[in-house]
Amino acid sequence: MSEHEKSWPSDAAARHLIRRLVDTPERWALFLDIDGTLLDLAATPDEIQVPLSLPGDLAGVAGRLGGALALVTGRSLSYADGLFAPHRFPIAGLHGAEFRAPDGAVSAVAETAAFAMLKRRLVEKTAWMEGVLIEDKGAAVAAHYRLAPAYDTALESIMRDFAAEAGQGWVLQPGKMVFEIRPSRADKGEAVAAYLEQMPFAGRLPIAIGDDLTDETMFALANARGGQSIRVGSLSTATAALAKSSSPSALRSALSVIAAADTRKVASAS
Repeated sequence: MSEHEKSWPSDAAARHLIRRLVDTPERWALFLDIDGTLLDLAATPDEIQVPLSLPGDLAGVAGRLGGALALVTGRSLSYADGLFAPHRFPIAGLHGAEFRAPDGAVSAVAETAAFAMLKRRLVEKTAWMEGVLIEDKGAAVAAHYRLAPAYDTALESIMRDFAAEAGQGWVLQPGKMVFEIRPSRADKGEAVAAYLEQMPFAGRLPIAIGDDLTDETMFALANARGGQSIRVGSLSTATAALAKSSSPSALRSALSVIAAADTRKVASAS
């Protein structure tokens, strides 16, 4: 182990990620979930904290990969942009229902008037559940119960009924302490596949990193394409991921090392 490698995170998956993206960056395309993956989970969605260095580190890694880095998240595209401003990355928001291509073009599933009404009724229906938070995502809606775990079963029943009422265009998506009604055409695996058809992602092997059930489709896609999949945090449920990283902190440390390696390369070439 070199002196430089001694400063790397001890997490094995993070160290392998560093080696791949520092030694052979031209081979890889990186796809990252946000909550629970890049950022530590918080009691409420709006309480998450973005470390000051992270946006710049992501930009540095993207530069090293020739732009082949995308965020694939349940958050809306506009919300994700706000987290990492002033940088604007290719982003698949709402699990892929919103899609910013590498050239900046955006496509999105439109919110219907009926779905907007359903969201208002959902707020009224759950008002008695103290601690349950309803997050309006436009063409999707999430019910968070991290502050009220006792409502797990009752909330799931309500959300299943509302998802059925929303119709074939929407489905219920369970996650970590959350139930979400999202567009049925939204799928993180399909979003990753769409990126891999476009430059600069085309011809590269995908590395998909996430932490939740919603990330399993992109793990499966990455595996099928001969790439790598990494699940962050506890493996309390079965996963298609081929490797495990201990925490968002370990991943952020790896990204920092990769971004700094890019800086050293530029400095030595100048």
